[in-house]
Amino acid sequence: MSQNSNKIALITGANKGIGFETARRLGQQGITILVGARNKDRGQDAAAKLCAEGVDACFLELEVTNPDSITAAAKEIDEQYGKLDILINNVGIVTGNPETILIPSQTDLKLLKAAFETNFFSMFAVTQSMLPLIHRSDAGRIVNMSSGLGSLTQQSDPTSEFYDHKIFLYNSTKTAVNTITVHLAYELRHTKIKINSADPGFTATDLNGFRGTRTVEQAATVVVRLATLAEDGPTGGFFDENGALSW
Repeated sequence: MSQNSNKIALITGANKGIGFETARRLGQQGITILVGARNKDRGQDAAAKLCAEGVDACFLELEVTNPDSITAAAKEIDEQYGKLDILINNVGIVTGNPETILIPSQTDLKLLKAAFETNFFSMFAVTQSMLPLIHRSDAGRIVNMSSGLGSLTQQSDPTSEFYDHKIFLYNSTKTAVNTITVHLAYELRHTKIKINSADPGFTATDLNGFRGTRTVEQAATVVVRLATLAEDGPTGGFFDENGALSW
């Protein structure tokens, strides 16, 4: 635990679901947790629950689609800690009518833009804003929450378990998230920073009406692993708990 006692981790959307479980698991390792959340009451409640379990956690107000909120959050981290060791981009949404979101030709452009705004553009904006702080870490780690549904290989393979799950509004954003991972990892290849995409699997959260077949405890496994990679760990990859995935 002493090895992690001075590490700072920001998790967006950490007040519930996979984000909260990841916060708990990282906090148990002695890492200070910044509970990123847009709702103050929910964020403070989540931080209080973590503190009650012995985790060093505090709420950080962060609306990922609001540039001013992102800037303010980065400034607060800078003033309070002077660095950021771990960034977990966890926020994601599914938009649209279940009867139409499976049909690309019927996709509402406004809904598509809304999905990209939260799942892709906000992730890029948060990462870009936090990167100067991550550069100050001795071993910066960035984990982008992706999905097996974002894999073009699996989506185009009739033998894949994901082949029939053509949720265009959601899948396309996660493919874009994987693009961020590949390009940023290349840019940072000569630094100590490692960035990877994580596939938590079909997890029971409010994102899918709790219809998922996996628990948040199972889902957090790969996220925690990527957030705490050793110096010789991978970067620019796509992983689930069992190992590397095809893009």
